[in-house]
Amino acid sequence: METRQQKLNKQYLSGLSEDELISLITKFQWPSFKARQIHSWIYKKYISSIDEMTDLSIKDRNFLSEHCELSLLELVQKQVSQDKTIKYLWNLTDGGKIESVRMFLEDHDSYSACISSQAGCAVGCPFCATGKMGFKRNLKAQEIVDQILGMQRDTKERISNVVFMGQGEPLLNYDEVLTAINLIKGSVGIGSRHITLSTSGIIPGIKKLSDEKLQITLAISLHAPDQKTREFLVPVSKQYNLNELMESLHYYYRKTKRRITLEYVMLDKINDQIEKAKELSDLIKGLHCHINLIPYNPIEHSFKDPGNSSILQRPSNGKIYNFKAILEKRSGKKVTIRRERGIDIAAACGQLANLFTNL
Repeated sequence: METRQQKLNKQYLSGLSEDELISLITKFQWPSFKARQIHSWIYKKYISSIDEMTDLSIKDRNFLSEHCELSLLELVQKQVSQDKTIKYLWNLTDGGKIESVRMFLEDHDSYSACISSQAGCAVGCPFCATGKMGFKRNLKAQEIVDQILGMQRDTKERISNVVFMGQGEPLLNYDEVLTAINLIKGSVGIGSRHITLSTSGIIPGIKKLSDEKLQITLAISLHAPDQKTREFLVPVSKQYNLNELMESLHYYYRKTKRRITLEYVMLDKINDQIEKAKELSDLIKGLHCHINLIPYNPIEHSFKDPGNSSILQRPSNGKIYNFKAILEKRSGKKVTIRRERGIDIAAACGQLANLFTNL
């Protein structure tokens, strides 16, 4: 049985590009076509072990197993929701843990992966369970991509959409996230228009992303139409002013011509008033955007010390639909209400906090 240190000394294969695999096997003095074979097994055939690479000789597989590990992530536990959503808890090589979620999209008969970019989160939004964990560390690109591969290994079913809406703030881990996006496009085979990155509003990162011209969808955790309310709901906005954020979104559209998604968690008596709907419609005037309203998912049960979350409540359905109607009429924008997925297993928006049973 290998020790943890022996495994750490090996090269991990999942999340390597084809060029990186070629570079690796060149050190083994193998021909480059074997890198393409390995790449296909990892990204297209959803294998769970190196032994399954049957077009490699037994000798080559044994050599590869001696020097490499397939996956960086170890599946600790998974939970399956009544709506087919699956929440995964992964062990990292340093002993940390992260979560990711696979969702079934009925309208498209396909699956979407909600993945994490950090272990924990430093932003600390009061309605989000991840923020209450605190920040642990940034994930490497391989660890980000391996969440998708791990889901495919587990279910043997293809992921066709990816959303960076799991644990962490993607734009505070910019370089690794960008590398991961390019791997998702190139090696995993998911197109740019099927990738969404959600940010709390890190303005330098938004501007930098604008110039990449990736053609992915940018989603902004807006949650309030005014600076004061937003500072309470999204503490990082104390550093990144709302007006400056809106300017960066206009810049993003000018550079990419991609419509932006504005995410707005609905909180009773905090940001669900008619006046807030009117303020929001004024704020987004001239911006090519779509607004996604998110009914608040409770997180009080998850923590002994809920902090600000103790005063947060979900509005009634009537208030949510009234807010939607006013916003649509005044803004002329498309407004949708996010469908809840995985709420019975604490896998819905804002609920990821590594809380599993029997651990």
